[in-house]
Amino acid sequence: MRIAKAMARAGLCSRREAERWIADGRVSVNGKLLKTPAIEVKPGDKVIVDGKPLPSAEPPQLWRYHKPKGVVTTHSDPEGRPTVFEKLPPEMPRVISIGRLDFNTEGLLLLTNDGALARHMELPINGWVRRYRVRAKGRVAPDDLAKLKDGITIDGVNYGPVEAMVDSVQGANTWLTIAIREGKNREVRNVLAHLGLTVNRLIRVSFGPFQLLDLQPGAVEAVRRKVLVAQLGPKAAQALGLSESPEERKVRQAGGKGPVEKDGRS
Repeated sequence: MRIAKAMARAGLCSRREAERWIADGRVSVNGKLLKTPAIEVKPGDKVIVDGKPLPSAEPPQLWRYHKPKGVVTTHSDPEGRPTVFEKLPPEMPRVISIGRLDFNTEGLLLLTNDGALARHMELPINGWVRRYRVRAKGRVAPDDLAKLKDGITIDGVNYGPVEAMVDSVQGANTWLTIAIREGKNREVRNVLAHLGLTVNRLIRVSFGPFQLLDLQPGAVEAVRRKVLVAQLGPKAAQALGLSESPEERKVRQAGGKGPVEKDGRS
């Protein structure tokens, strides 16, 4: 495993930050100060960061978070706006988001401590459907919504199939349910704007099998490991290190052998 990935897996920093730390001379492996991140580390290697041993990597975890409107999904914002990560409980480990929700979008945001898990769940090829409840000013014909199932190109940007249906009409507004698979930047807003609708409220209610349900704004809740394993499937779960118990993981990282659990406990 590359050293930057190992540092990120241990929850110290992102891979990009790890590369900067290495360039600053803060990391050594087996007593040798690193000058480049192009180094593979193996179980049993002695990694020292800022004079302290690299912590054992935590097993991949997933959290559901109800992102409120008015926060950005970044670790820092040049405009000084509040961020999702500043709002998390202090006992939360360092996490990254799986995809993003823009400043004015609310609802379900998935968080993880593992970059590989995030990348896996973001890939369109894996077919994770993002479902939204949308309030938009204006009216739209059902036939125009039906055409979105074949995808659409807007200002040179190709959007994949979009499932859309009208739920209700309230005054000047229309409530819709929208389902997409790619999650491109401002996809829902751009597609509906193309149809003459102005989105004034956007709520993500599900990401794949994970749902917002009654999670309150600002609340965060861990997804049980066995639930995550069941939803990912055995092959992906094994590749992402989710099929082993924390005890097995520690033994593997130490390069030793130990009893193997078969029940997938969480």
